[in-house]
Amino acid sequence: MLRIPSDEPALFASDMHLAPEVAATAERFLDALGRHGPGAAHVFLLGDLFELWVGDDSVDPLAGRLAGLLAGLADRGTRVWLMRGNRDFLLDVPVPGAAAQQRFSARCGATMLPDPCPLELHGTAALLVHGDTLCTDDLAYQRWRATCRSPAWQQQFLARPLAERFVVGRAMRETSEAGKRESSSVLMDVNPRAVDAAMDAARASLLIHGHTHRPAVHRWSYAGATRRRIVLTDWEADRGTLLGWRDGVPETLA
Repeated sequence: MLRIPSDEPALFASDMHLAPEVAATAERFLDALGRHGPGAAHVFLLGDLFELWVGDDSVDPLAGRLAGLLAGLADRGTRVWLMRGNRDFLLDVPVPGAAAQQRFSARCGATMLPDPCPLELHGTAALLVHGDTLCTDDLAYQRWRATCRSPAWQQQFLARPLAERFVVGRAMRETSEAGKRESSSVLMDVNPRAVDAAMDAARASLLIHGHTHRPAVHRWSYAGATRRRIVLTDWEADRGTLLGWRDGVPETLA
């Protein structure tokens, strides 16, 4: 299990959805990370770094800027951790015929995390997830997730020419957005039973995730103890914050 001692400050973020079409959002996030990252011993980016990711062989200026910033932090001794989200589930998946050094994590000096990822955070048993696995009421999405995370589907998709992958990826993104508009708010949020089951499996009292775009801190009693669920903010040009963890205490960093 990953253990973060209390003398090692940590930063958490997710759901930046970096894309050329929303340059102001990217500037807000990169500026915040550039200011607060050097003071952290660990930086955790918990998925949906990008609005669309069709393979590590794609040429994306924003991805290059993010990779350069993270690599700079790593060079100074910060441990950088990445998790896949529902938008960038192809991060670090081998592209047929591409060199190993093209993997995005290597460009960032980062380590990929499993989802879920249990850890000890300043003495607290915690669990990190992107958050989509907890939205179990959305059966259509969970079926799609099982499909697109399968190695066979991924290798078949990544074997296509890059330009074709972009066309297909944009179409999938548009279909997803249309589905969101038609879905109820209940389907788009986590299922409380799924949350408790995941925390039970990890023996965690703290859960940190993104995905739902509903930033909040939830507390509830469970089996005689208090549990916390911290939902990270999504990012837009006018909003978005980092979650800091210093000396066992969370803090919001703009």
